[in-house]
Parts: sequence; C-alpha cells; structure tokens
Amino acid sequence: MKIYNTLTRQKEEFVPVHPGKVGMYVCGPTVYNYIHIGNARPMIIFDTVRRYFEYKGYEVNYVSNFTDVDDKIIKKANEEGVTATEIAERYIKECKQDMEALNIKPATHQPRATEEIGGMIKMIQTLIKKGHAYEVDGTVYFKTRSFKDYGKLSKKNIDDLEAGHREIKVTGEEGKEDPLDFVLWKPKKEGEIAWDSPWGEGRPGWHIECSEMSKKYIGDTIDIHAGGEDLIFPHHENEIAQSEACNGEKFANYWMHNGFLNINNKKMSKSAGNFFTVREIGEKYPLQVIRFFMLSAHYRTPLNFSDTLVESAKTGLDRILTAIDLCREMAAKEETGSLSKEETEHFANIEVLVKKFEDAMEDDFNTADAVSAIFEIVRESNSTVKDFSADYAKKVLKVLEDLCSVLGIETTKEEEILDEESKNALINYRIQRAYETLKEAQVMMRESFYNAAVNRLYYACYYAAVSLLLKYDHQPQTHNGVKTMLGLHFISTGKLPIKIGKIFSTLFEKRHSGDYDDFVYCDKEMLDNLYPQAELFIHTINQLLKEE
Repeated sequence: MKIYNTLTRQKEEFVPVHPGKVGMYVCGPTVYNYIHIGNARPMIIFDTVRRYFEYKGYEVNYVSNFTDVDDKIIKKANEEGVTATEIAERYIKECKQDMEALNIKPATHQPRATEEIGGMIKMIQTLIKKGHAYEVDGTVYFKTRSFKDYGKLSKKNIDDLEAGHREIKVTGEEGKEDPLDFVLWKPKKEGEIAWDSPWGEGRPGWHIECSEMSKKYIGDTIDIHAGGEDLIFPHHENEIAQSEACNGEKFANYWMHNGFLNINNKKMSKSAGNFFTVREIGEKYPLQVIRFFMLSAHYRTPLNFSDTLVESAKTGLDRILTAIDLCREMAAKEETGSLSKEETEHFANIEVLVKKFEDAMEDDFNTADAVSAIFEIVRESNSTVKDFSADYAKKVLKVLEDLCSVLGIETTKEEEILDEESKNALINYRIQRAYETLKEAQVMMRESFYNAAVNRLYYACYYAAVSLLLKYDHQPQTHNGVKTMLGLHFISTGKLPIKIGKIFSTLFEKRHSGDYDDFVYCDKEMLDNLYPQAELFIHTINQLLKEE
C-alpha cells in the first residue's frame, strides 16, 4: 500500500509503527456553528481511509478531536449571551448528528480540547524546560528558531517567513523575541473562559491542542496525521515543531491532506453567497449521495461542487443500489448448493474486478478508480444475475456490499414491517396518490408548465408502481430499482403487457431529462401523447391490484 506523503512530496510504502495496527489523527472541527460542506470532505475521505485499513485487517486507532475553545466560539457566546461551553456543547451535538447522516464511523477517541488542558500545560512546561519556549507577561511562546527543521512540511524557508513578518504589528505580541514565534498559552481576557496555569489564568493556543491529544491517545509517533491542505501551514507545521521539540521523536510518519472544495468553480465563502452547511445540503440531496460525490475524485485534487455533478453522482449511486436490489431479489430464489461452471467463470471475472478495486485503494486511496471498478462489477452483475442461481447472486451481493461498505455507502435500509391491514392501507393510499398526482399533471398542462407536468405524470405512475410492488413485499431503494423490479416481476412474467413497462421507462427518462438537463423544454404535443399513456398505466396497475 502506497500513501502520498506531504512531508516528502512522494508516494511511500506504508509501514506501520506497530505491525497490524494503524494510529490515525485527523484534525476535527471548531464547534461554533453547523459544519459546512467543506468540513465534510476530510471527514468522508479519512473515514474511508480508515474503513479500507479495517477491510484489510488492520486494527485502527482513529482519533479526531473537537476544538471546543476558540476565539470564534467565545465571540458566538458573547453574541448570544451564553457561555462558550453552551455553544460548544450545542454544536458538538449537531456535528455528531451530521456525521452520523454522512455515515462517518465514530472515532476510537474523540477528545475535546477543554478536557485535555492539564496535558497541554505539562507539554508547555517541558518545552520551556528544554529551551524551546518562553513566557512574557502570562503569554507563552514557542521559540520557532530553536527547532532547526521548521518548515519541513510546508517547504517554507524560515528566512523568507521572517521577511514577510517584519512589517506585521500584532497588538499584545510586543514581547515576542522573534516575529515567527507562535503562542502556546494566552492570558485571560475579560469575559473569556480560562484555566489556572503556572503563568496565570488563560487558555491554550490552537496548535498545542492537537499535539497533546495525539500524544495522549496514540503516542509520541503516529502513523498518519491528516486534514485539509489549508492546515499544512501554520497548524501542522507548528504541531511538528512543538511535538518533536517536546518528545524528541518523529511526530508523524505520513501526512495526508485533501484538496479544497469549490462551489460552482469558486472558492466557498459567505460573502460570495456560496457557503452551505451540511444541514442545508441535506435538505436538497440525500447525504449518502454527497458522500458518494466526494469520493468520485481523488482526495488530493480540488473538487468542484455543483448541482450538475451531484445529480450525476446520484444517478451513479442509483445504478449501484439498483444492482444490489436485484442481487437481493435473485438471492431469494431456490438454492442449488454450488455454482455451475458458467457461474464460476463469471464470478472469476468479478474477483478480478475486486482486485482492481483494491489496487486503486492501495495506490494512495484512489477512490475515483475504485468506484469505476464497482461500476464494472455492476455491469457484470446486471448481465448475469437474472439468469443464474441464488448461490451466484448471494456471492455477487456480498462483493458489492463489502466494497460499498469500504466507501461508507449504505446498501440496505431498515424496511418497515407492516401487518396485512397496514400494508393494504398503504397500497390504497399510494393508488389514491397516483390519481391525485395525475390531476396535478392536468393542471400543469393547462398552465403550459410542461416540464412540471412530465414530472407529475412520472410520479403518478411511480406511486402506482410502488403500490403494486408492495403488494408482493418488494421495496426497492431507488427509482431505478422500481423500474427494474417492475420489469422483473411483472413485465417479464407476463402479468403486465410489455407496453406498460415501456410507458414507465419513457416517463422515467423524460422526467429525469426535464428536471435535470439544461435546455430541455417539453411541449404540448409531447404531453398530449404522454398523458393518456400515464392514465393507461395507472388504470392497468389498479385493475391488477383489484384482481389480486
């Protein structure tokens, strides 16, 4: 397995500190607001890295912190007239909720900075004792030039950095011995949360927090330190300096950094009006789609977030989930006990693609190529699973579920178990909804809103289709899955005529194009043709339900 190491600017073979174990530290959020879509990218990426290590049999100690004391938290608390602790508690809770929705596995340890103050104070004391830090009027600074390798991660020259700092005047930092020295401990200001220390009441600097928490929960030397590329300098550079100066050991063997996330090809910012929280995005798209989208590109490359690209990811994810639904349906058939020669040959093709998936992940966690391998498995599965045994379907299903699990894609949803009375009530409700939605389409047609009318016609047929599938206890996860199951259980079996299947497929395609494609305009002629087809579809489904 090779990892691109930011420290060396090259891919290196991964060799853990302790065989069979991985210690990962990922810088977590500062909890003063809901996490934004940019925060979500490193969370998803490094959760996936962790999942792959676990898939390969490693025991992973995954540590990700909450920065729960910070200028922004204090400012927010003062604005609302509450304590900094209240703000931090509120947004830690909200952050955990968003992380769960993104299917981020809980960290092995998720320390809070405020709970580790004692360890930070001891680390600062050690740095002072070793001559790497000094105190001025209650502020403790790290003596940057005392660490000879400063700049090794960011590749910044310390003399160039000094030149850039000469004209900078920072209030309260007049006591610095060197403009490059950074804060380890800062004295209390009026209205701020503070802790007792040998240098008076105050609170830690940002950088020392991660140094102490990674040391406590992993050790002096960690395998992988990760975060966004915006953290390389000064945060990670300063972590290296203070940790190695304190401990006398290499701080991290591998440094991983993800690229920036842009919104419609522009840097995300509140002033530009393109700043979105995960909570806001979740109102528009299932967060599983967002996770899949984030993994569609290599983690080190910049990623552009747009509706068009997310819709493309949604379509791709639907293909995978539909294939899994089909495998699950086929796995319910009668078992044969073993694979036929032909089945064995086709499954061997799938095993080759599994190796392709693993090779992509072993090459610096190339999730884009890994996803491509899954799509190839989907194509192989779709072309074979309908005609092969339940045993074959089960093996293919396990492959898809295992690989999706590595990516953090949930392939099952908890289905509501309904009694017969409740199921019949839901079936009747959906048929009623189908006819109501058909009437909505009529209204849209009269007002010449033809794209919207196509949308309503499709959903009218969709409600009818899912009511029929529910009758036989089929509950596919996606729209594609509905189309597939309708074809499998009713069209191909002759229970419904072929033209009925064609109606659904046509509306499926027209709706998708009208809703998501640019410069697609449905017209009156199209709707005059589609409306009676949709009406026929619903009537036919309803008649079949009555007969059953």
